[in-house]
Amino acid sequence: MNFLRGVMGGQSAGPQHTEAETIQKLCDRVASSTLLDDRRNAVRALKSLSKKYRLEVGIQAMEHLIHVLQTDRSDSEIIGYALDTLYNIISNDEEEEVDDVEEENSTRQSEDLGSQFTEIFIKQQENVTLLLSLLEEFDFHVRWPGVKLLTSLLKQLGPQVQQIILVSPMGVSRLMDLLADSREVIRNDGVLLLQALTRSNGAIQKIVAFENAFERLLDIITEEGNSDGGIVVEDCLILLQNLLKNNNSNQNFFKEGSYIQRMKPWFEVGDENSGWSAQKVTNLHLMLQLVRVLVSPTNPPGATSSCQKAMFQCGLLQQLCTILMATGVPADILTETINTVSEVIRGCQVNQDYFASVNAPSNPPRPAIVVLLMSMVNERQPFVLRCAVLYCFQCFLYKNQKGQGEIVSTLLPSTIDATGNSVSAGQLLCGGLFSTDSLSNWCAAVALAHALQENATQKEQLLRVQLATSIGNPPVSLLQQCTNILSQGDKIDRRGSKIQTRVGLLMLLCTWLSNCPIAVTHFLHNSANVPFLTGQIAENLGEEEQLVQGLCALLLGISIYFNDNSLESCMKEKLKQLIEKRIGKENFIEKLGFISKHELYSRASQKPQPNFPSPECMIFDHEFTKLVKELEGVITKAIYKSSEEDKKEEEVKKTLEQHDNIVSHYKNMIREQDLQLEELRQQVSTLKCQNEQLQTAVTQQVSQIQQHKDQYNLLKVQLGKDNQHQGSYSDGAQMNGVQLEEIGRLREEIEELKSNQELLQSQLTEKDTLIENLKSSQTSGMNEESLATASARDSEQVAELKQELATLKSQLNSQSVEITKLQTEKQDLLQKTKTFAESVPVQGDSETVIAAKTTDVEGRLSALLQETKELKNEIKALSEERTAIKEQLDSCNSTVAILQNEKDKLELEITDSKKEQDDLLVLLAEQDQKIFSLKRKLKDLGYPIVEEDELESGDQEDEDDENEDADKDQDSI
Repeated sequence: MNFLRGVMGGQSAGPQHTEAETIQKLCDRVASSTLLDDRRNAVRALKSLSKKYRLEVGIQAMEHLIHVLQTDRSDSEIIGYALDTLYNIISNDEEEEVDDVEEENSTRQSEDLGSQFTEIFIKQQENVTLLLSLLEEFDFHVRWPGVKLLTSLLKQLGPQVQQIILVSPMGVSRLMDLLADSREVIRNDGVLLLQALTRSNGAIQKIVAFENAFERLLDIITEEGNSDGGIVVEDCLILLQNLLKNNNSNQNFFKEGSYIQRMKPWFEVGDENSGWSAQKVTNLHLMLQLVRVLVSPTNPPGATSSCQKAMFQCGLLQQLCTILMATGVPADILTETINTVSEVIRGCQVNQDYFASVNAPSNPPRPAIVVLLMSMVNERQPFVLRCAVLYCFQCFLYKNQKGQGEIVSTLLPSTIDATGNSVSAGQLLCGGLFSTDSLSNWCAAVALAHALQENATQKEQLLRVQLATSIGNPPVSLLQQCTNILSQGDKIDRRGSKIQTRVGLLMLLCTWLSNCPIAVTHFLHNSANVPFLTGQIAENLGEEEQLVQGLCALLLGISIYFNDNSLESCMKEKLKQLIEKRIGKENFIEKLGFISKHELYSRASQKPQPNFPSPECMIFDHEFTKLVKELEGVITKAIYKSSEEDKKEEEVKKTLEQHDNIVSHYKNMIREQDLQLEELRQQVSTLKCQNEQLQTAVTQQVSQIQQHKDQYNLLKVQLGKDNQHQGSYSDGAQMNGVQLEEIGRLREEIEELKSNQELLQSQLTEKDTLIENLKSSQTSGMNEESLATASARDSEQVAELKQELATLKSQLNSQSVEITKLQTEKQDLLQKTKTFAESVPVQGDSETVIAAKTTDVEGRLSALLQETKELKNEIKALSEERTAIKEQLDSCNSTVAILQNEKDKLELEITDSKKEQDDLLVLLAEQDQKIFSLKRKLKDLGYPIVEEDELESGDQEDEDDENEDADKDQDSI
């Protein structure tokens, strides 16, 4: 503030300073001042002067302002002042009022200044990069001026700035963040910035689209109220058009992202259509244009077709038809809606069929096509509306042979409503064709020509149409009536262009006769037609009539080129001789060239939509221009050909026709064979499915059979065990009566037998040990080798028990022999003692000694006898135990033998079952092979194949019965 006071005080106290000097001082202060406040105040002063003294500030301060942006980024206030100042310098927005005289000059000068300053600013690409980095600042005083400045740069030198932003890292992504700003002012200006950025730059359009621009813009439109929103909605729609128009990649991305479905709520205008605001009309107009961008005829056919289908599936076409038939819709919105519906249904059979079913809300209901045609032939309707209806009718018939047949059928005698209560499309077309309004004549003729476009069948059907001209006179054909009106020329007083009616009728006749020899024959059958055409071509008329002469030449050339020589008086050669005599070939070709040289011809050939500035310019139709381009060359060749060449050409044509017939015949055969092949493929697939089902059923049945066999075998084993251990119940027991408790008991008994066997073996080992101890207590005369042998044999298994017992018996026998020897020695001693006593007298001491010895021997003998007795008792006990063990072993061996027999039987049964299963599988395979061969023979013979559903259901019932029986058996077990 002190700085400003000094500047202003200096201006008032001292001599008068010019504005340039003041700006120079401010620039010097910005460049040299060390205090941030001084620099900020100087930049603010430059901002206030920049609008009035734009040139001076721009020349002197731009460099300093850019330096401020580079060095003072920490202070948002000075950055905002600098950006505002640069915006005022570069922008061409004039706020001050300018006099009318100086307005044009000031505007031109302002534009030149803006371009020059923009060029200076972007000369250093770092300046644009710096500006992009400043847009990342969230501060309102920095971001908003930065957005406005960048927008102004793009408006001045768009392509150059676009290229700089495109090569800048993350340049476009930074700008996309503006759409997510919570402050509406920045968000809305961000939309304007993206409008300027995406204009005519496909690369940037793709980047913006893939930065989720569609989602954000559609969200903004929804938040603002769709068509009822303000100018923000308009800006978003303009940006969407920039992104989608002539950009196939973005269009495909828009469709694949399901954004077409989000467009339907835009056209829900409700029943109360009164009170349309200007902004709503603008918004809805842009929305309709956006739909047309997606389905434009200039787009690739595949992309257009997919968008058309998506619009029908999501209900967008239905919503447009609702607006089309609504009341109170503004005329320009109605016109644009008709054009939009036209392109949505163009060439799409599903959409065309739906449009044919739409009825207007009238009493009685009338088809929408009829209501639209009524507007087209009504001369009181606006010209643009009539053009839109004609375009809609053309799009409805484009590549729609079904619709063409329906329109032509309304002209045929058998389908005309005799009561006259309803008006058909054919009646409206005929009424417009023969009315006194030349524009209605032209529109009706072009509409009827589109009903015949590339459809030879309808061209022949239209020859049947008969018209009642007046009471008492016989009816005439439509073809004859068209030629009659054509020959009358300007005799009938018509409103509008003089040649418009004749041009329309000639375009209709040319379209009708092309590629239809029957129609050519009907045309030539009237003897007045050829003289009229030759007379028109031969005359030297004004420039307006030259177009009619060219069309007459085209019609006569079509009559020659597509002539099948069925009329002798009008054969090809005779017609060419007539042209050469009365007109001249060169003159004829020159008149034929008048068509393509006409200035309105090139305009009509550019786009399918009939878009004319005035009714007088409505001369050519787009499809007719393509017909002229196709036929002009061949007619020229046909005129210059000789009769011999014609004959050769006829022969070639006949050959080609025969070839075409043969090809078409084979095509039909191939088509039929394809159908048959497709049917056979379907039958094969059906049979494969049935075969898989049957194989699955067989596998299930085999597994079930195996399960039943396993259950049977288990029950059989269980029954055999029960019969073995419980013989008393064997006679009355049944296989399915074995209880699970008995099976467990049998298993327990087997375990007990095994444990008893082990116990007996342990007892036998203990007995063997005891015998060894007894053996050790015997006399020392025992043989140690026999004891070692016995102990070794005692450690063997139960199977060697007999050998061990034999060894014990031998030991007992040896002991018995020893005892016998001792008894014999005793007797000998007793005998010797008695003999000695008798022979020698013994004294008392000797007798006592002998008695003691005798007593001792007797004691020893008694002890041995006692031990022998005990050994005999133990041997007896061991013999009894051996007998019991032997009996148990015999019982176990018998049980094992029985089980082995049962096992052999079961293995034999399993082997038989496997053989039976293998035989069954072989039989099934042979049966499948036979069924397959029989079916193939039936297919070859053309007989229908009987489905095997009943057989499959029967197998399923059998399988269910087996399952139920198995369940019952399990329950009984």
